[in-house]
Amino acid sequence: MLGYWGDPETTSKTIDPEGWLRTGDLGMFDESGYGKIVGRIKDMIIRGGENISCGEIEEFLLLHPAIESACVVGVPDDRYGEELCACLKLKVGSHVKEREVQEFCKGKISHYKIPRYVRFVDDFPLTTSGKVQKFLLAKSSAQLLGLINPDL
Repeated sequence: MLGYWGDPETTSKTIDPEGWLRTGDLGMFDESGYGKIVGRIKDMIIRGGENISCGEIEEFLLLHPAIESACVVGVPDDRYGEELCACLKLKVGSHVKEREVQEFCKGKISHYKIPRYVRFVDDFPLTTSGKVQKFLLAKSSAQLLGLINPDL
């Protein structure tokens, strides 16, 4: 890609001086040398003026012994604009309650990073390439929590 047609400002933000296209994806290599996409750099929730990295909270939640995978999304909030909702897939045979997850976070991460809402899911909505569709997860979470009209 050479750039965005007629938009040098966006081009300069996306393509670095060495010609690398910055997609905003975060990747990692496993011990066998295989690469995979694990998140988004711009994956932020703005809660009451605080920029909160979803990836940071997701990594922390994975330290809980009952949690297999975690996705943190923003849901609407009248006071803060957005509130944190942790969608968690538990390990087989594990049981944990919303309050226990929040207690696990207390004193270990900043109070404003503790998810107000905790949902337990069996699976995450995925793209064909296996990436979590966080926008769908956020929408379904907001609907289930009664924060938006279910018909939207």
